[in-house]
Amino acid sequence: RFTLHHARAHDRNNYDDILKKPLEISIPQYNYRIGFYLNHEHTKAVELNFDHAKYIVSDGQTVHVTGTIDGIPVNGDSVLNPNRFLHFEHTDGANWLHINYVRIYHWVPNKAHDRKLLDAVAKIGAGINIPRTDFTWRGQRLNNDFHVAGYNASVEGGLRFYPFKKIYIETTAKTGYVKYLNALANTIDNKGNRARQSFGYVEGIATIGFDIGF
Repeated sequence: RFTLHHARAHDRNNYDDILKKPLEISIPQYNYRIGFYLNHEHTKAVELNFDHAKYIVSDGQTVHVTGTIDGIPVNGDSVLNPNRFLHFEHTDGANWLHINYVRIYHWVPNKAHDRKLLDAVAKIGAGINIPRTDFTWRGQRLNNDFHVAGYNASVEGGLRFYPFKKIYIETTAKTGYVKYLNALANTIDNKGNRARQSFGYVEGIATIGFDIGF
């Protein structure tokens, strides 16, 4: 068992893939949610939210390593190299599934058409992580199975614009905390390994939505 201290990581936004392969929605980072209103005024709601984010520990960085490797105590700096040491990522998804409580504030009505025009939205939520961890140990790589591996919590806020009565465009900023307790870190010849990690994140989200029932 060993620990990498303060390892840096990055995401993979895949903006080019969105333009080149618009039908392959699972390639880029994406977010979807479905929910229902809790009152007639449509100011309270709950929604099921899924973030297909990508998390990649950056190769080539020097990190401090403590613990035991091959039965030998270690306490020093090492360079993260997938052929000589390791590589770690969740690129088939860090996959945060959670339930949000949503408050909606009707800021600007469209009086000419008797409907909403601009809302402010605020959300708070928590749930579970279902990552697929791609792990390389000394050159041996395995893209592990999807696995319930921890929990997450987040807050989100932004604006919802209605160009039409039932169709809206929502832009929000979101921040949260993610804890992985037992992400799979196996390779073909090295089984039974688990990884623990935690990090915070900030993301911007643009959503096209549809209201049903009014």
